[in-house]
Amino acid sequence: MRAKYFNPSLIAIMLILGNVSSARAEDNSEKIWDVITVLGSKESEASLPGSGDRVSSEDMRKHSYDDINRILRKVPGVYVREEDGYGLFPSIGLRGVDISRNQKVTVMEDGITAAPAPYSSPAAYYSPTAGRMNSIEVLKGSSQIKYGPHTTGGVINYISTQIPTEREIYLKGLYGSENETRIHGFIGDKIETSKGRFGYLLEQYYRENDGFKTIDTTADFSDGDDTGFTKTEPMFKFSWETPLDAYRYQKVEAKFGYTDLKANETYLGLTEADFKNNPYRRYSATRFDNIDSENARSYLRYATELGENTMVSLTGYYNQFQRNWRKLHKVNGDSLANALAAGGTSLSILKGEAAGSFDVRNNNREYAQWGYLSNVNFDFSIGETVHNLEIGLGYHRDYVRRNQNTITYTQDAYGVITGSSVSAPGTAGNRRQDTQSISSYIRDSIDIGQWTITPGFRYENINYEYVDYNTKGSPDIITGRNTSTMSALAGGIGVNYEFSEELSAFGGIHQGFSVPGPRDNAKKGLKEETSLTKEVGVRFKPTQAFNTEFVYFHTSFNDLLVKDNIGGSGSGNSENVGSVLSQGIEFKAQYDLGIAQRKTFNNPYYIAFTYTDAQLDGDSNSTDSESIFSGGKDGNKVPYIPEHQFTIGTGLEFSKWGVFIDGTYVAETFATANNVSNKFQADGVTPDARFGKIDEFFVVDLSGHYNINKHTKLVANLHNVGDLEYIVSRQPHGPRPGKPFTATVGLEMKF
Repeated sequence: MRAKYFNPSLIAIMLILGNVSSARAEDNSEKIWDVITVLGSKESEASLPGSGDRVSSEDMRKHSYDDINRILRKVPGVYVREEDGYGLFPSIGLRGVDISRNQKVTVMEDGITAAPAPYSSPAAYYSPTAGRMNSIEVLKGSSQIKYGPHTTGGVINYISTQIPTEREIYLKGLYGSENETRIHGFIGDKIETSKGRFGYLLEQYYRENDGFKTIDTTADFSDGDDTGFTKTEPMFKFSWETPLDAYRYQKVEAKFGYTDLKANETYLGLTEADFKNNPYRRYSATRFDNIDSENARSYLRYATELGENTMVSLTGYYNQFQRNWRKLHKVNGDSLANALAAGGTSLSILKGEAAGSFDVRNNNREYAQWGYLSNVNFDFSIGETVHNLEIGLGYHRDYVRRNQNTITYTQDAYGVITGSSVSAPGTAGNRRQDTQSISSYIRDSIDIGQWTITPGFRYENINYEYVDYNTKGSPDIITGRNTSTMSALAGGIGVNYEFSEELSAFGGIHQGFSVPGPRDNAKKGLKEETSLTKEVGVRFKPTQAFNTEFVYFHTSFNDLLVKDNIGGSGSGNSENVGSVLSQGIEFKAQYDLGIAQRKTFNNPYYIAFTYTDAQLDGDSNSTDSESIFSGGKDGNKVPYIPEHQFTIGTGLEFSKWGVFIDGTYVAETFATANNVSNKFQADGVTPDARFGKIDEFFVVDLSGHYNINKHTKLVANLHNVGDLEYIVSRQPHGPRPGKPFTATVGLEMKF
């Protein structure tokens, strides 16, 4: 039976409580509105019963970072697999979890799931744009109990630009390498009236460039330098708060954001020899590759205090995402990864040096998610214990509709296109997946003297449905359907002990889960992946000039869920492939010599270091020959998880100018779980460019600014100052380069 659709009238429930609130104070307003964050206030981070990090807008703007991969390198315990050089399609993992397409982390924007269909299809080609954010939060371990549905890897929460408390105008413009053009601006204010305080925010983010790769030209194709993208993102927020003399405080906020992305990006990499000769080359057959996507996101949020010790927040949300990635799929009937590794005629066709044919698939999909969240906080005391009890209930619905077809191009011996044919809609994939979930959690933060103990549980009841449609030219005919139901329970407890205001220790245990999609569960019977994480750590901040944190973690993953093979052309099956054990050390420290010696300038130093030992606990169960987990043996390393990585940095900042330098080191990794250096699948016979190693690398970024006046500064940024040529990934189809040396200059104004 098809699940009932979400009734939009549920949003109206949030307004029924419009006659209850409390006298306003700014601190109460901020406390209520902590629902958009996962860490709470900056001050509360020091007492977290688990690991958590926040990257501020100041940190991101310092280097003009828009790439989430570069930003998260500064957070210990986070691993990224770069792909396009700009962070458009990130793959992020935490503490040894499989990192493919963010599938094992819960990605949110303002406390709301951001993946287009986090249950039905979490591996989607949308991630919030880091360059427009106010901050980015990362939760690991027992701190993440409130969030789902993918918590084996943690939580990443993007905080968008907030409505300022007084009028503020911000504008930043950059221009640089590859015709990089970036504009970010917003205006916002809060206005007091007799009817309450009204707030607004208007924001625009725009970025375009020509890309750093060059496509081989042919007699009928000359525009080989256009491998970049264009991204446009407007956002509007509106808020209302009760008047100063109101009996109870209330707040309502609405948000609408939109993203339009057009990128001439490809899945195809290069051969080893061609990469060494020119890593920024693209073969002529990739000229048609392009992704065109649109994302619309919105929420309506209400918060109030019911008496002195009770807080309530209600949120209704609706997000929609559409994309079509036209990309190479096969060449002369051969897989792309095989063509790169084996060479021969198929490779020559890709290069435009032989006659033949290649397929370009229209990966056309539509996604939507909607639902509501409710949270209630109670503050109370029992004897010597002080409690902050939080209860949450949520309803969520999402779906993905796939309707794909293929264009087959033929070319002559010089790469000139001589003909094309288009298959009927749905012939390359035609199905829909729906998920409906009801979730609940309870968490209690208990203060007993110097102890803070935080137990909690999260429960989800999930209803799945999938519908398969005809792929033989009659796209509306149903060929199969089924439903299923599953439930998942996560729990944990975290403990924090304050020895003093400067020193605290924490530890915890957390059981997480990552759920399969509708077809994986209802058709294939796959189970949820589960994890058990234990951590213990210490925080030390003796002065304003110095702070540090050290954490040991140990995580066991069971029924490891490997989603549909990214970029493969084989079975594409999702699988429960076995178990993984991951343990390691996270260390970060910051010291400002200028503050310590009471100078008139700042001289900060920092380090973020991670050691990870992530291994298969038993042989891999994968039966998909093209899966990167196929052939994995007990004790082998997990793909794309480096044993060591660190980011270090320093800078000098005076009242008039500043300069900063950061360096990131990532140790070598294996691209597949069979841990081979050659380019063959697990059978040892089939060539495959996705198999092999990724060598270690060390990349340096430099930035500086000069304050023209109190409102305007000149900014300059140099990324990869050594112009290092290095491989960042062998996924989706063969070796891919990191971004080369780039430079940007611009102005930043704030009024």
